[in-house]
Amino acid sequence: MANPYFIKSYCKIQDGKIALEGAPYFEAGQTFGEFSKLAYQHIGLNYPKFFKMDNMSKLAMLASEPILRNNVDPSQENDVAIVFANKSSSLDTDVRYQKSIADPENYFPSPAVFVYTLANICIGEISIRHQLKSENCFFIFETFDADVMFAYADSLLRSGKAEQVLAGWIELYDEHYHAFMYLVAADGTIEHTKQNIEFLYNR
Repeated sequence: MANPYFIKSYCKIQDGKIALEGAPYFEAGQTFGEFSKLAYQHIGLNYPKFFKMDNMSKLAMLASEPILRNNVDPSQENDVAIVFANKSSSLDTDVRYQKSIADPENYFPSPAVFVYTLANICIGEISIRHQLKSENCFFIFETFDADVMFAYADSLLRSGKAEQVLAGWIELYDEHYHAFMYLVAADGTIEHTKQNIEFLYNR
């Protein structure tokens, strides 16, 4: 039976570069903080809450925005599931939070930082911005696992639990970051297969 689903759009961010559909989209070689601000401006995100987010949520937002902007209407509810994974969970924020409570003489735990000590918060941020109301999950893997990502997205679509699935790898720790995100739907040009997911991830 032919595969009825396709990779409709995909985005990759790494080493100060954003590629959309495999083509150069934006490049800035600064620290992640500087890169994220310039990428935000280039994309035209216009979402002030962005600057209060942790770095992993910023990375997820920057990777998802070029994809979702042309495929969902944020003024209405959208039946788009989200399936993300990474290696470090929320460790980047965990370390920052630990530093805020480590010194008993200078003990200032920040609720604004603590809220991001869960890896799946980035899913919530994207869902709020784009009104995504469907299934979601966040896996922790040692490396990107195309088998699991394919199977989970395919199951959500075939079971009717979602009309589209935003899937991908969102890894960030300190200044090391890598995002690969793609949208699976009933229309598109790239067949949704494990082989194609792996090819686009490594491209």
